[in-house]
Amino acid sequence: MEPHLEQIREQQKQSWNKFSGGWKKWDELVMDFLKPMGDEIIRVLNPQKDDVILDVASGTGEPGLTIARKLNRGKVVMTDLADDMLKIARENAALKGIVNIETVVCDVCELPFPDNTFDAISCRFGFMFFPDMQLAAKEMVRVLKPGGKIATAVWNVPEKNFWVTATMGTINRNMELPPPPPGSPGIFRCAKDGLISDIFLQAGLKNISQVEVSGKLNCKTTDAYWGMQTEVAAPIVAALANASDDMREKIKYETYAIVNERYPDGNIIIDSSALVIYGEK
Repeated sequence: MEPHLEQIREQQKQSWNKFSGGWKKWDELVMDFLKPMGDEIIRVLNPQKDDVILDVASGTGEPGLTIARKLNRGKVVMTDLADDMLKIARENAALKGIVNIETVVCDVCELPFPDNTFDAISCRFGFMFFPDMQLAAKEMVRVLKPGGKIATAVWNVPEKNFWVTATMGTINRNMELPPPPPGSPGIFRCAKDGLISDIFLQAGLKNISQVEVSGKLNCKTTDAYWGMQTEVAAPIVAALANASDDMREKIKYETYAIVNERYPDGNIIIDSSALVIYGEK
């Protein structure tokens, strides 16, 4: 991997380890939010009871743990760049009595598995953070058995994801943040229609399909929304860390105003939109 991509990988690793505590704190809310995308991944993969399945960018464990529950003779290998995230996944597995999983700390661009190992691969909200998305897809295809299936979820366009643009839009209006270099990891990096499908095609996959999946971030209160955003979302935390106390308060005030205007009844349940892309080897 090229040096600048290795640098991005290290930055990603440090960031996810750093924010693992926030993810653990908000795990129940976030996993409920992301469940529809995981459910669609599971539906299209249709795991069989003796499958061996790879879950890439597992984070705190989903959808890998749900898949593992569907297997009685098979198992799920859960991978992530950040061991602190996988530690939470292992804790969640233990709490749920799930034993047919193993965790491996590794980079998706250098998977430590032989060719043709897995029956299926799931990857929920990982692609937009991979330094080299094409190399990641090629590695996934390499370790997938012939006839095996891959499904991934990525976020749709900003206009359909107020749950993040409410805060990031406010930050961008108030602070002159330098634009990230083209192709840098970011939440909407894969939102362009057909982008992941093209990557899958170039990696050698066939029977590729894409569907839109909606979710709801059920924060209930604006306080919970702000708390989750500022303890889980690395770009938001990084931006606020560079703001003065007055600027942070201004951004918080304006974000609250935007969210409360959208949900005047005070029940903060924010719609989202993602794309689930599927392919076969």
